This record gives sequence, structure tokens and C-alpha cells, in this order.
Amino acid sequence: MRTPQPRPPRWLHAWTATLYWKASVFITVMCCLLAAVLGTLVHVLVDRQTQDRARHTALAELDRSMSAYVAGHPLDRDVSVNPPDLPASLRAMVVQRHERGTELATHQGHPVMWAATPVTGGKVLALRLDYSEQAASLRGLDGAIIGSSAAAIALTLAAGLISVSRITRRLHHTARVARRISTGDLDARVNDPRALRPDRAQDEAAAVATALDAMAASLQARLHSEQRFTADVSHELRTPLAGLHSAAELLPPGRPTDMVRDRVQALRGLTEDLLEISRLDAQVESADLDIHLLGPLAERAVRATGTTTEVRVVRDGPVETDRRRLERVLGNLVANAHKHGRSPVVVTVDAPVITVRDHGDGYPAYLLDQGPQRFRSQSGGSEGGRRTGHGLGLTIAAGQAHVLGADLRFSNAPDGGAVAELHLPPSPEQHPH
Repeated sequence: MRTPQPRPPRWLHAWTATLYWKASVFITVMCCLLAAVLGTLVHVLVDRQTQDRARHTALAELDRSMSAYVAGHPLDRDVSVNPPDLPASLRAMVVQRHERGTELATHQGHPVMWAATPVTGGKVLALRLDYSEQAASLRGLDGAIIGSSAAAIALTLAAGLISVSRITRRLHHTARVARRISTGDLDARVNDPRALRPDRAQDEAAAVATALDAMAASLQARLHSEQRFTADVSHELRTPLAGLHSAAELLPPGRPTDMVRDRVQALRGLTEDLLEISRLDAQVESADLDIHLLGPLAERAVRATGTTTEVRVVRDGPVETDRRRLERVLGNLVANAHKHGRSPVVVTVDAPVITVRDHGDGYPAYLLDQGPQRFRSQSGGSEGGRRTGHGLGLTIAAGQAHVLGADLRFSNAPDGGAVAELHLPPSPEQHPH
């Protein structure tokens, strides 16, 4: 069995998932890599040049010492024949190849440059030069390289992050505008400064902002066109429907007359619903707020539906709401529960929350994911199940709840049935009227 690998902390994942921190890590790694490569190259070149100069100096001194040795003159303190501390590799090269050579080594804890040449009798004449000053200069160069590299990395990182942060701020602003548009605020626009000036070069953030603004404008134009069309059609239908209703009232009693009157009434209700949705879409509706006791208000709304619905008051209390709109929301929820669910239908008041539940097949999956959609049946069950109605009841309920400042949530009970929860906004402590 494979051992599960430990997962990174959530804060680390959040940091590395953002463009800002990805750019930070990338810039830091690239700067460090570049500084390491350049620093190594400079170190190697300077070290090689320093050693070459030391070798040339040592060989020049060795030549002078060789002349003094041949002439029988006394040798300097750093020159000797067959010194015991001569590196073995340099001694072997001089003895076996009969060539002079140099080698950088350590003598009594200090760096020295050895130079050796063969002399008569199989002996080796060696010169030792102190290399401590050159080694100290090289260490100083390494320190300067490290310091300058750190400063360059810090400046480059700061400049890069400033540049990246400007882009990320613009992208975050674009994302916030996109979220506002997704919640229905079609007037929201990014208005990126670069996009507003076509004479300036546009980067990717400006291109995204321009595309989002164009999409929002197109979507807003289409939605307004649909709203005007719906409102115009609804207004135009009211006059002929009124005449049709009057004509149906003049028909003689009978089954055909009842059917005509029922269909005319259904058309009138659909027309009124479309007009109400048009007003809600246009956002011209406003709530007439007042203080009411939630329990009696819910009971009154349920009685107005003419259905057999149980009302349970768990906790009553005052709420600041629009009575007519709240009754409209509850009436549509109760009517939908009876139409598409099964009895018993229960309305529970737990101020400031009202829950409407039936015991049917529950809401369909699309409604739970996307919310109510007009002209799409709200019945649950499979795709081939019972589908009746125009899907306007819950759409109107959601729109009126938004006008009230309430939150309407849809879910399915674990043991079956659709559940609609209306969360009203908290009300000030006042005495109910």
C-alpha cells in the first residue's frame, strides 16, 4: 500500500497559486541563478589571472635564483635545494621530466606558490612565494560579488514585483467587476486606463478588460432588449385579453364556456406575471417597509392561497418588511409546493426565517445549481417526469425577495421533499404595529 504524501499547508498553496507570488519566486530564482553564474565566471577568471601572474613571478625569481646557484652565490631564504615540504607531485614532475614547473599549495597553513627546476645531481631547486595577499584579494572579490549580487537581486526583485503588482491589481479589479456582472450589476465596467487610450500599447490585462467591458455592454443591451420586448408584449396583450374575458362572460353556461374562461384566466395571470418580472428586471421596484409580526403575516399569506397548508410558529418576532411583497413570495412558494410537490406542505416560522417544505420529489438539480429560471418547469424528479407550469412563480419569488433585501435559498430535504428558506434581514427593536 502506498504511503500518502504529506500535503503542503494551505497558506503555502494560496501563496504559490497567485501570479504575484509565482512571479516573485521566478524572479528570485532567475536572479540568484544569474548572479551565481556571473559570480562563478568572474571568480574563475580573476583566480586564473592571479595564479598566472604569481607563476610568472615565481618562475622569474627561480631563474635569478638558478643563476645565483650556478655561480655559487648564497641563496635567498625562500629558495632551497630539495626542500622536504615541496609538494610530491611537483617534485615528481621535475625529477622525471626534467622540466621546471609551478604549483599552488599550502605551507604551514598559508597559501604559497611553489616553483621548481632540476639541477645537476638529480637535485631540485625550489622557490616558495607567499600567496596570502593574492588569496585575501580573491576572498575580498568574492565578498564583493556576493554583496553586489544580493543588492542587484533585491533591486531587480523590487522592480519586478512593482511591475507585477500593477498588473495583478488590474487583474483583481477586472475579476471584481466580473463578479459584480455575474450577480446582475450589468452597469459595472473595468474602464482600464490603457484600454481607454488606443494610442498606447495594450497589454494582456487591458485586452481582458476590454473584452469584459464589451461582453457586459453586449449582454446589457440584449437583456434590455428582451425586457422591453417582454414588457411591450405583456402590455399589448392586456387589452385583447380584457376584451376576451368580457366576451367569455357573455357565453352561455356550460362545459365549453368554463374551459374558455379557465384558459382566459390563465392567460391573464401569465400576462400579469410577465409584467411583474419586467418590473423586477428593470429594478424599478422598491419596498414599502414597515414593522410586522412574522407569525400572523405568514398565516395570512398561507390563508390567501386557499390551500391546506400547516403553519408552525417556532419563534415569532417583529420584522421590518413589505407586507404585500412578503405575502407574494410566500404565496408563490406555497403554490409551487402544492403544484409540484406532495402533501403535507408545512410552513415553519422561526423569526426571522420562514421555511416552506413539501414532501414530493424535491427541486431539480439545475434549480439548486443555477436558481429559478423562467419558462422552465420547477417540478422535480427525472427528466421524463411531470412538468407543468411556466416556471415564473419561483422566479417572481426570488425577485421580490431581492427587493425585500432577503435571501431565498432552495434545497432538498435528506428524507425527500423540496425546502425553500426565506431569510429576512434583521429588524430594529421596535413594537410591531
